[in-house]
Amino acid sequence: MARITASVYTSHVPAIGAAMDLGKTQEPYWQKVFSGYEFSRAWMKNHTPDVVFLVFNDHATAFSLEMIPTFAIGTAASYAPADEGWGPRPVPTVIGHPELASHIAQSVIQEDFDLTIVNKMDVDHGLTVPLSLMCGQPPKENFRWPCPVIPFAVNVVQYPVPSGRRCFALGQAIRRAVESFDQDLHVHIWGTGGMSHQLQGARAGLINAPWDNAFLDRLIADPQDLSQMPHIDYVREAGSEGIELVMWLIARGAMADVAGQGPAPRVAHRFYHVPASNTAVGHLILENTP
Repeated sequence: MARITASVYTSHVPAIGAAMDLGKTQEPYWQKVFSGYEFSRAWMKNHTPDVVFLVFNDHATAFSLEMIPTFAIGTAASYAPADEGWGPRPVPTVIGHPELASHIAQSVIQEDFDLTIVNKMDVDHGLTVPLSLMCGQPPKENFRWPCPVIPFAVNVVQYPVPSGRRCFALGQAIRRAVESFDQDLHVHIWGTGGMSHQLQGARAGLINAPWDNAFLDRLIADPQDLSQMPHIDYVREAGSEGIELVMWLIARGAMADVAGQGPAPRVAHRFYHVPASNTAVGHLILENTP
């Protein structure tokens, strides 16, 4: 059967993608950010999965304010990098895994989660920046990402947004779906977005490092309790865009210990840095242990 072997958590700051694309990664400001992903890129090469299930939020690219699905799963064979107003990022087309994606959709919908099926979608920085951080820029002679990716978009842009409790339960359903797939696949699940930041209003530029690090502690040690946190706490403590962190609970809910199938995951890597643009950058790699 297929199985989830690890989960990855990372911010998806658009300016990080621009810094990579413009060759600025070694500038003093950006070098501190990218140093936190040196381990991650080596780890990714040594633990390349067969598929990445990547939880992200679309930034009014594939979905406008005219139509906003709460949860949307990509079942296409490929996804082009989106033009977000300054041209598509110079990164490879994302290759999908329609068979596993369709199986997960079938299984999760039968567990009463209403997913939107997306057969055509361009993907923006919410998905491509995490891939760049974890995989680097593929060389011209082998211009592709190291494995297929299933995009899973969550609405954390327009209220009402899903609760942390709902996202955590969804992660558990995704784990069950993966484990019922009849191919021997190693799957990673990634939760992206956050950490604390606010892009507008009187609190624009807000960063709350103590709260962010407490969130990481709780995500590792007691995700069930963390999933009960109400939306107002995210907004009050982490800013209006801090609500993106509920997507990390989907990835954490899919880990084996939550289902009582093993011990707590091993923390392979943890990193936190402020600021990157006007955002706090958080990053974790958790491995399921036998």
